[in-house]
Amino acid sequence: MKFVSWNVNGIRACLKKGFLDYFNQMDADFFCIQETKCQEGQVELPLDGYYQFWNDAEKKGYSGMAIFTKHPPLSVNYGVGEKECESEGRIITLEYDLFYLVNVYTPNSQRDLARLDKRLQWEDELFVYLKQLDAEKPVIYCGDLNVAHQEIDLKNAKSNIGNSGFTIEEREKMTRLLSEGFTDTFRFLYPNKTDAYTWWSYMNKVRERNIGWRIDYFIVSNCIRDAIIDSQIHSAVLGSDHCPIVLTLNEELLKTKKISI
Repeated sequence: MKFVSWNVNGIRACLKKGFLDYFNQMDADFFCIQETKCQEGQVELPLDGYYQFWNDAEKKGYSGMAIFTKHPPLSVNYGVGEKECESEGRIITLEYDLFYLVNVYTPNSQRDLARLDKRLQWEDELFVYLKQLDAEKPVIYCGDLNVAHQEIDLKNAKSNIGNSGFTIEEREKMTRLLSEGFTDTFRFLYPNKTDAYTWWSYMNKVRERNIGWRIDYFIVSNCIRDAIIDSQIHSAVLGSDHCPIVLTLNEELLKTKKISI
């Protein structure tokens, strides 16, 4: 079972840069995108065989997300009731028999950290939500989470300590989640892999020199981590300032529940 997540930094722009070629090549069961920057009716996506679920921001040209899937869900939920960000199109949850899929576009704390307090409130509300879901069935949580968790997850760690996306507070929220029953799938498989990034600044030659950050994640409930086959970063795929990430799970292990808790 294949899952893809990609912050497309504007789906209309990404369509002009090969989005559909990559989408069709991947043939994923679930394809999650963030930062669509448009309303659903403003773009036509010929995705034969896929159900489309969109969560648009009220503000045009801002935020937004979608999930494209071959599998009809049992239920769909938009947001978790968070007051500050519920109008920004930042969460979609699809429920299935074996798991919840939660696609998230986490608010940025902004360069001057003006939104850090709101970001931390968001993290607390999302944590409670994920724990509630996890108590019912396993969770597959993905998206642009706007945090590099450890120093290994960005190129210039020391000079970025305290900056947006690498504050102690943001990193501690991720640490809390991973200590409360969840697994970062990439680090589970590749704990010491360096120079593995998912976002690069548009500044000159930054991506060519691989001066990046790993801020896009697939995180799963610990009880299904033995079903992880691979967790990849497709850094060679262009079209956005982020690259896609891909999670492959063993569907038979999920079905038969031959999983460790």
